[in-house]
Amino acid sequence: MGVLALQGAFIEHEHMLAKLGIRTVEIRQRRDLEQHFSGLILPGGESTVQGKLLHDLDMAEPLRQLIAAGLPTFGTCAGLLLLAKHVEDGDTHLALMDITARRNAYGRQLGSFFTKGEVTGVGTIPMTFIRAPYIESVGKKVQILSEVRGHIVAARENNMLVSSFHPELNDDLSLHRYFVGMLS
Repeated sequence: MGVLALQGAFIEHEHMLAKLGIRTVEIRQRRDLEQHFSGLILPGGESTVQGKLLHDLDMAEPLRQLIAAGLPTFGTCAGLLLLAKHVEDGDTHLALMDITARRNAYGRQLGSFFTKGEVTGVGTIPMTFIRAPYIESVGKKVQILSEVRGHIVAARENNMLVSSFHPELNDDLSLHRYFVGMLS
């Protein structure tokens, strides 16, 4: 499993995948995209920084092509923003998933919160929101998986899964297990 390791909470995802017995490779530069990996995680962090680094390191287009060709990809928080075709109050980067997202939708750091919520196909899981986005609208082929406080916080379109919360910051492996199930 590839984990984008340019910035953000990538190591936490690696720990979650290790608990599931999944070996990971860190994607830090363009040549790392030539390694074999069956799925990809785009972690939380700063979407603007990650997007800039993807472009500066000439990784954006090859990564975009891999995902468009069907590579299972899981974007959490900033990763959701990287995948979104439309971002209110921000730039688009990979622009592959037919969603409109709002950056920092719950406010700044003080607006961060924890809750438990139902995710279709997964069950009730812990959800940690840190300067989180949410999804304002989805295209026809996007399946809404979870809503919290009236806002879409998890969705799936074909090979792409996104959550506006950080499942890697809790002990529950359910959402990572769901994503691993998308690899087959």
